[in-house]
Amino acid sequence: MSQQQAVPKPSLQGVRIRARKGAVKAHAKHEPTVFKDQLYKYLETVPQGDFDAVANKLLQAGSTLELLKYSDALFEVLIVGGLLQPGGSYLDEDGPTSPFSLFQAKEPPQVDDIKKYVEVFTKLIRRCVMCSASPIVTLRTSTSQKPLEEGSLPTLLQYVSRWEEPQKEKFAIAAGLLIAQGFANAACLQSLTKDHLVKNDVSVSVLTMILRAYLTEQSMDHLAGALKRAGIKDLLAFFPPNRRDDKILDEHFRKEGLPQIAEWWTKKQNALIRDEIVKSVHDMLDREDAPDDIISSVKSIVEEKPLPESELITCLWQGLMSSVDWSARADQIEGLALREVTKYAPILEPFCTSAKTEVALINTVQVYCYEDTRIMKAFPQILKKGSKPQGRQHFLKSTEALVKFLQEQVEESDEEE
Repeated sequence: MSQQQAVPKPSLQGVRIRARKGAVKAHAKHEPTVFKDQLYKYLETVPQGDFDAVANKLLQAGSTLELLKYSDALFEVLIVGGLLQPGGSYLDEDGPTSPFSLFQAKEPPQVDDIKKYVEVFTKLIRRCVMCSASPIVTLRTSTSQKPLEEGSLPTLLQYVSRWEEPQKEKFAIAAGLLIAQGFANAACLQSLTKDHLVKNDVSVSVLTMILRAYLTEQSMDHLAGALKRAGIKDLLAFFPPNRRDDKILDEHFRKEGLPQIAEWWTKKQNALIRDEIVKSVHDMLDREDAPDDIISSVKSIVEEKPLPESELITCLWQGLMSSVDWSARADQIEGLALREVTKYAPILEPFCTSAKTEVALINTVQVYCYEDTRIMKAFPQILKKGSKPQGRQHFLKSTEALVKFLQEQVEESDEEE
């Protein structure tokens, strides 16, 4: 027999041969670099300073480049001007930077100038929503912000300590505007609480710039809501451990020209202290603790966490009244109210140390009686019970105008009815 000729191995027509995992990984590692180079080619033809042209080029790029797949690379190019490697240094230190990036903004950074760059990002996202075929469309749907707020922004925030001060400020302003306009969630700010950023005041410095930019777009109430939804409860976490003090926080934001943040924080902390006092008083009354113990407990709380006297007397009254069972018969309510006030007066007295706190207590009692119509009639008697023998006539004289006013209001209401 003649030598058998080599027979080609059989193959399946139309079947795609799966590449080895190692080869796929090796190729994928270089894909963001290829994407970056292609993106540069789109941007390098745009005249410098023509932001509309940049937005149009990005939209054009979206028809051929996988912007969603490479969203991290996209935002790194548009913000810092190139791809970053773990640690924050540029992947190609000696290579060219992007023809367009936020870091190219004028210095010193100005909000109005940074807005032009932010508008490019937001215009790209908004316009792509209208085109369901666009690969970037999901950047503004229910999962729209995730590539930005869960990928790029938290990652870039970790690297702010490596940048020069103008670069930090440019990025901080842009981040503040993006969050204020709803294109990112404030949860990304949690990245700033990492130890290497907190220890040298980098975190609080960048956070301050972000919040300042935010407040150029939105109100303090809007910012408070954004922080709450993001789960950011403690601004002190952005300060170095040895400076996590309410007074330091207050002084910092006032010095930075942001008193509204200082006032919001103080109000927020006072609300927590009030809740603590109300709960503490209520629990001690349930245990039938002695009045002196209750007084000592409240004083120890406010020694550690100071609270304005007028707010203290209000929450103390609320704590005392929260333990009263008002389910008595209608004709017994007034007598019950007087007995309870008489019983609790010794607890209130040590905290009524000035005319201001006495007036605050009167106002608190008035509102309390007004909101519970069952005990409204007891209000005048409560005032009398609350007055001490010493200076009683002076007290009654000073409240005469208030009583007269209230009587006139009642008479006017009766006439209208």
